[in-house]
Amino acid sequence: MMIRLSLGSLLGAALYAGTALAQTADTALLERGKYLTHAADCLACHVTEGGKPYAGGLPVKMPFGTLYSTNITPDKETGIGTWSDDDFVEAMQQGVGPDGKHYYPAFPYTSYTLMPREDILAIKAYLFSLEPVNQPNKENDIGFPFNQRWGIALWNLLFLDDERFEPDPEQSEQWNRGAYLVQGPGHCGECHTPRNLMQARNGSEHLAGATIQGWNAWNITSDEHAGIGGWPDEALARYLAHGVAPGYGVAGGPMAEVVNYSLRHLTTEDIQAMVTYLKSVPARPAEVTRPVSHPLASTPPADSAHPLGQKLFAETCASCHQWDGSGRQSEYASLRGLRTLNDPQGLNLVQVILNGDVLHGPNGHHLMPAFNRHFNDREVSALSNFMLSHFGSQNGDLTPESIADRRQHSH
Repeated sequence: MMIRLSLGSLLGAALYAGTALAQTADTALLERGKYLTHAADCLACHVTEGGKPYAGGLPVKMPFGTLYSTNITPDKETGIGTWSDDDFVEAMQQGVGPDGKHYYPAFPYTSYTLMPREDILAIKAYLFSLEPVNQPNKENDIGFPFNQRWGIALWNLLFLDDERFEPDPEQSEQWNRGAYLVQGPGHCGECHTPRNLMQARNGSEHLAGATIQGWNAWNITSDEHAGIGGWPDEALARYLAHGVAPGYGVAGGPMAEVVNYSLRHLTTEDIQAMVTYLKSVPARPAEVTRPVSHPLASTPPADSAHPLGQKLFAETCASCHQWDGSGRQSEYASLRGLRTLNDPQGLNLVQVILNGDVLHGPNGHHLMPAFNRHFNDREVSALSNFMLSHFGSQNGDLTPESIADRRQHSH
């Protein structure tokens, strides 16, 4: 039997095949863009509590004033819906908007500049696939002279390399992938690297730790005591992917947001690549180290220099965290081995007590309630000092006055 195919049917089949291939390519591009958007942690800054995703409006407190994140939905009036490919790439790599205005480097273009054009355009494709949100951008609250954006152009000449990531041929493919993710889209150095007087990252102290918006962004160099050099690879991988590594760390505050919005969405292979790179970062010292490991009893201490703090811990905290810091039912409640409990200033500890925390783990949400309305300044200082002395290796010296100041500047 002979089957005759008309020219029309052949053309129809070809068009159908071409459309199917185009749709597959579009789907692959959007999936890649979605993944890179997670890797770049875009949502963490471009959403407010209860707000629409990527619509912006989040206040970012800086030493010179308050910045507000912008709307990056494809809305043509208030978002980026009219931006061309070149507009988007220039914003990501050079920190310059379509109107020629320079963005403040709180937007981490100094890290995103390492990303190649194709990765940046994949992010754009994903953002443009989302629902437009008509939400006008808020005006930044910045005084003179910092509101003069021409100064950012000069800053860029001094501190922006505007170069793409180049793999190190002497390192493995896994190491290079990790270096790209950490230095580029992950922009870890923006929080974890100290800054100079001009608010540029101090390259000689790469990932050596910094204080940002009242939080300690810990040293994540390979130092065995001050950094993550003493963490087993599996523990560091679990911390990055799930926000918890019992005996080593539990993510809180901005780092919890990084886990929630970014790291937990990455593949196992990419997480391991980041571990490989971080373990190779030259060690740098830091004042706060992991507490010296010592066994704790599962019962209250017989004598404490902070009786009010011990009483508050017994009434409010022990049921979840346990007297030995092992955590009840959830490893997210573990307090053992945390640098948070070995910082005499108690920066992160006080922040978590006041504001609470949320981590999205693989088995559900883990909530630490906020106690800013339940405890007064004297009680917060007493509780913090007890926890520092009980679970850490040194005593805290927090006062009600210091808590009042932090409460005033706390988000």
